[in-house]
Amino acid sequence: MATMGSLIGLVNRIQRACTVLGDHGGGGEGSLWEALPSVAVVGGQSSGKSSVLESIVGRDFLPRGSGIVTRRPLVLQLHKTDGGQEYAEFLHAPRKRFSDFAAVRKEIADETDRITGKTKAISNVPIHLSIYSPHVVNLTLIDLPGLTKVAVEGQQESIVQDIENMVRSYVDKPNSIILAISPANQDIATSDAIKLARDVDPSGDRTFGVLTKLDLMDKGTNAVDVLEGRQYRLQHPWVGIVNRSQADINRNVDMLAARRKEKEYFESSPDYGHLAHKMGAEYLAKLLSQHLEAVIRAKIPSIVAMINKTIDEIEAELDRLGRPIGGDAGAQLYTILDMCRAFDRVFKEHLDGGRPGGDRIYGVFDHQLPAALKKLPFDKHLSLQNVRKVISEADGYQPHLIAPEQGYRRLIDSSLHYFRGPAEASVDAVHLVLKELVRRSIAATEELKRFPTLQTDIAAAANESLERFREDGRKTVIRLVEMEASYLTVEFFRKLPTEPDKGANNNTPANDRYQDNHLRRIGSNVSSYINMVCETLRNTIPKAVVHCQVKEAKRNLLNRFYAHVGSKEKKQLSAMLDEDPALMEKRDSLVKRLELYKSARNEIDSVAWK
Repeated sequence: MATMGSLIGLVNRIQRACTVLGDHGGGGEGSLWEALPSVAVVGGQSSGKSSVLESIVGRDFLPRGSGIVTRRPLVLQLHKTDGGQEYAEFLHAPRKRFSDFAAVRKEIADETDRITGKTKAISNVPIHLSIYSPHVVNLTLIDLPGLTKVAVEGQQESIVQDIENMVRSYVDKPNSIILAISPANQDIATSDAIKLARDVDPSGDRTFGVLTKLDLMDKGTNAVDVLEGRQYRLQHPWVGIVNRSQADINRNVDMLAARRKEKEYFESSPDYGHLAHKMGAEYLAKLLSQHLEAVIRAKIPSIVAMINKTIDEIEAELDRLGRPIGGDAGAQLYTILDMCRAFDRVFKEHLDGGRPGGDRIYGVFDHQLPAALKKLPFDKHLSLQNVRKVISEADGYQPHLIAPEQGYRRLIDSSLHYFRGPAEASVDAVHLVLKELVRRSIAATEELKRFPTLQTDIAAAANESLERFREDGRKTVIRLVEMEASYLTVEFFRKLPTEPDKGANNNTPANDRYQDNHLRRIGSNVSSYINMVCETLRNTIPKAVVHCQVKEAKRNLLNRFYAHVGSKEKKQLSAMLDEDPALMEKRDSLVKRLELYKSARNEIDSVAWK
């Protein structure tokens, strides 16, 4: 069976862990602190808030003065002990015990100034104070800056709204218990604490009302209507408090003596005697402790669910960002090679159709290459005028006897030269597609996103390989063109029709060898041969490009890089794994949060709830 001490102590431990990691009140959705039940102490300036807290503790330990004294939230964790020395500990000074509570007061003031400076500014970073004493109950209270209506000298005009925003950030959360402190010598309708509590908790389910300074009310008046819930009704009972007088404070009257004096006041009061058993700081502390324990017990299932959900989310985010890398060279080399394999896998998916982009290579062969071949200027090159010019120049001083052999060869050779352009253009076009796929693959490889230097190194290595493959591809397609020019297909010309032109003799006279019909036939024959070669190259150029560039990219894109990386030393490998500082900071923060939530889950599991 979980005890009150174990439940409240559990929340205390988790709260302290939260604060260490910067998760504290006002953290918003997803904050573990926000999910933990707590008692937020709210009141206007001079409402007696500090006196109530000191009465609950039984010690003078809070800074006093005019204006805004509390300028940071004070998380006050009370631990009941069986006896022995009373002492206090601060989370920011864990190895130091304070048995002098005047020193506690000074430490609170000094720690406030450490964050806010000597100004009168406020900060939402809490101070954690634990007090161990046989005179307290197990309880956690959060003392918040007093609500104010005007800024005093030295404060910004926004201080009024800033304080309200801070207080709201604590009391807005559904797991917050509101301790609304109001002075009895002021109209309850004008109480800053009650107005704020009504705003965030209109049903009064989470609010405890405390009425201070009952002994300072005008003679003939009392606060019975308020204390009995007739003037302003809450779901929980109102509690009256009689603070120490300023004279008692000045004389350093013992707090325990003040408690006895308070008890005597209520028991002997004609107005409040019937309520005496439900009045005073001691009763308030027990009431809050019991209620806090009940709220924690009720909220544990939802807190556990929230913790488990957050752990799953953090684990998933860490998987996405990548886990920390081992410090030794072997672990670093393994990580680099693993990143390379991940990139290579994505790159191949682009080529094979698993991802978009590889289809653009087929587009080069199916559209760009045929269009480029179609645009080659063969009509002009094999025009009647150019054929006559080439044939006559090829004959030289002695005209050809039957067929213009040299003229044919010159026409074919000069025509085949035009194929170099589309062939090289195909190589370059596929090269550009492959470079773009490298860029896309690096961007799409999740594992690589955390290593900008490695991204650059892989991109450089991949593009260097693609340049080599392009050079091989260029040499191969040019060789294909040159092969066509090196040996003409004789059978093609032997199959051409040999019958003479209509109306002409079988033996064409020498002076007719340059006639238009004869030259047109030569041009037509050469054109037919070029078309045949064009069709051949249209089929073989893609084969050469795929063989030299695409297949090589799939097989050997990072082969040289693997060999290069394998020879590097630890310092060089570390440089390659130089992560984005923002990403490293984010992952470190997530790892710490994960540790916090797992620790909180273990803390909860260590307590029996049944």
